[in-house]
Amino acid sequence: MAGFKDLVGQEQIKEHLRNALSGGKVSHAYLIDGEKGSGKEFLAKIFAMALNCEVRRTEGGAEPCQNCHSCRQALSGNQPDIIRLVHEKPDAIGVDDIREQVNQDVSIKPYASPYKVYLISEAEKMTPQAQNALLKTLEEPPPYVVILLLASNVNALLPTVVSRCVLLRMKPATDGQVKNFLMRILQVPDYKAQICAAFARGNVGRAKALAQSEEFENVKEEALSFLKCVQDMDVHEMIPAVKKISDDKIDVQDYLDMIMIWYRDILLFKATNDVNQLIFREEISHIRRAAQRSSYEGIERVIEALEKAKTRLRANVNFDLTLELLFLEMKENG
Repeated sequence: MAGFKDLVGQEQIKEHLRNALSGGKVSHAYLIDGEKGSGKEFLAKIFAMALNCEVRRTEGGAEPCQNCHSCRQALSGNQPDIIRLVHEKPDAIGVDDIREQVNQDVSIKPYASPYKVYLISEAEKMTPQAQNALLKTLEEPPPYVVILLLASNVNALLPTVVSRCVLLRMKPATDGQVKNFLMRILQVPDYKAQICAAFARGNVGRAKALAQSEEFENVKEEALSFLKCVQDMDVHEMIPAVKKISDDKIDVQDYLDMIMIWYRDILLFKATNDVNQLIFREEISHIRRAAQRSSYEGIERVIEALEKAKTRLRANVNFDLTLELLFLEMKENG
C-alpha cells in the first residue's frame, strides 16, 4: 500500500478526501460505492491510515507518510484505532455484529490517535435491523468517530443510512490508466496489458486478476481459435465447440466478451485502417479479411447479437437455442 496517488483513476474522490484531510473537515461517515475490484478497499485503507498519520497531523497535507508508528501499525493491520468489522455469517451482517463491534465500542475514546475509524466492508449485507442499529450511531457519533461503509450495491441500504453519509461513487478507470498500471506495477507486456484492460472495462482489480490468470489465457486462445475458423463451420459444429468451453470450466460470459472485443476490432479497423488501435493487432491478417468481407451494418448486428446472447444466458434462456441464434448472425454477418 502507498498513498492516494497510487489509486488508479478516481480523481474526484481523491481530491475530495485530500481536501477534507488538509482542511480538517472530515465527515463522521462515508459510503464508498463501487463494484468488487474497483479499488474501494484500497481507498478506505489509505484514508483510514491518513486520518491517524502522525507526520501528516504535524506537517499538514493529505498523504499518509507510511513511516510513523501509526502508519506502520496500519500497514501491518494492527492499528488499534482502525477497527474492521467481522461477521460470522458470510452472507449477513447482523444486528449483534453492529451493536457489539460499533455501538458499544464508540464510547471508548481512541487509544493513541485522533480518530477511531470503523471499516464495514460489504455493507449491503447488513440486515435491516443492523442498519437501524447503526443509524443511531450515525445520527449522534462522538466527534472522534469516522465510519467507512463499503458497498457494491448502495440500493440495498436504507435511505436513512445513505442520507447520513458522504456518498462517494467509484468510477471505471480508463483503459489507458489500467494498461499503464499493469505494465508499471505488474510488468505485464504491452499486448497482454491492453487485452486485460479492454476486458476488465475499467475495473482495476479485475484487470489485475486477469493479468495473473492462466484461465484468462485459455479463454483468449480458445476464442481466437474458434473465431479464425467460424466461417468454415456449420452451426451444428459451433455449439459443441462452445459447450467444450463450459466443460473446461471457462465462463461462457467471459468467452462471449472476448468474441465481442474481436468484432469491435474488426469494426474499428474497417473504419480507420489503423492497426495500432486494435486489441488483437497480432491477428491483423484475420481481422483484415473479416473487415473486407463484412459490412458495417453486419458487424454491428453481430455485436448486438452478442449482447442479446449474454442477456439471455443470464436469464437462463435455453443454452443451445441462445447460441444457435447468435451463431446464425455470426455466419450471416461476420
